[in-house]
Amino acid sequence: MTARIVLLVTSPRLPAGLLTSAAWDAVRSAPVLTGVDGELTRAVRTAGAEVRVVTEGATQALLDAAAAHGGAVWLAGATGDETLARELGLRLARQPGLAELELMYGSWDPPGARLLDAVEVMDRLASPGGDPWKRAQTHRSLAAFLIEECYEAYDAISADDTDALREELGDVLLQVLLHARLAEDLPEGKSWTVDDVAGGLVDKMVRRNPHVFSGEQAGTIEEIEANWERIKRAEKTRDSVLDGIALSQPALALAAKILDRAGRVGLAVPPPLAESQVDPEARLGASLLATVAAARQAGIDPEAALRRATLAYAEAVRVAERATPPPT
Repeated sequence: MTARIVLLVTSPRLPAGLLTSAAWDAVRSAPVLTGVDGELTRAVRTAGAEVRVVTEGATQALLDAAAAHGGAVWLAGATGDETLARELGLRLARQPGLAELELMYGSWDPPGARLLDAVEVMDRLASPGGDPWKRAQTHRSLAAFLIEECYEAYDAISADDTDALREELGDVLLQVLLHARLAEDLPEGKSWTVDDVAGGLVDKMVRRNPHVFSGEQAGTIEEIEANWERIKRAEKTRDSVLDGIALSQPALALAAKILDRAGRVGLAVPPPLAESQVDPEARLGASLLATVAAARQAGIDPEAALRRATLAYAEAVRVAERATPPPT
C-alpha cells in the first residue's frame, strides 16, 4: 500500500484546537511532524498525539516517517509551508509510488477573518515602535481624511468602478480602525475599542431590523423604513425632528435633508422668499433653498444634479483648453 503524507493546513485566526473530525483522525493515526512548536502543536499533543519538530531536512523526515508507518502528517505553519510542499511535490513527481500527497484543511477562515488581520496591523502601526505619523494623530486631525476617503468612495460608485470602490472602502476602513485604535489610549472612562464599535453596530442592526431577527412582519420597503424610523425615535430622545442631522455636510445636501425631515412630520414651513431679502448673500441663499425645495418636490437629488452639471461643465472647459492654442 502506498504511504500517505498529509499536509494539514489550518486557519491561524481560529483557536488552535478547533479542527475538523477528519483532521483529528489524521493526527491520531500517523506520526505528526511540524517545523514550528506553537499553539497548534500543543493542542495536538494535549489531545494525545505525538508531534516531532523538524527544523532541517523536513522533506526526507516526512518520507521516512511515512515509509515506516504507512503515513505521516505535516502541521503547516501560518504561511502554509509552501516551500516544503513544493519540494515534496517535486520529489514525489520524480519518484512515483513513493507516497501519495494530500492537502487537508483542518479549519477555514470564517467570513471577515481578514478584518482581524487589519486590526492587528493597525495596532502595531499605532503602538510604541510603530508609525510615528499615526501615533501623532488625533480624532480631530484625522477628520478631513475621513471625509476625503468617503468622497473618493463616492466617486468610485458614481463611475461604476467596482474595483476602485473595493480599494476606496479599504481606505475608509483604515480610518475607522485608526480612530478606534487611538480611542484605546484615551483617559480611563472615555476609551473604547474597535470591538465596542462593532458591538454597537451589531446591536443596532438587530434592534432596527426586527423583521429579520424577531419575526416582526414588514412586507414592503416603506414598512421597513417606517419601522426603522419608529425604533430610531424610541432609542434617541430628541427635542426636534432636525436633531441628528450632520450639519457639516455640503450645503445643498444639508438643505435637502432638513426639508425632507420637516416634510416627514408634515411641517409646512415655507422657505424664505428671495425677493424679501435685502442682503445679496441672503437673497442668493433663499433662491438656492427654493431651488432645493423644488428639486425635492420633483424627486431629484439637488446635490447629485449640481455635481452632474458641474462635471459636464468641467469637461467642456477641458475641451475648450484643448482647442485653444497655447499663448506665444
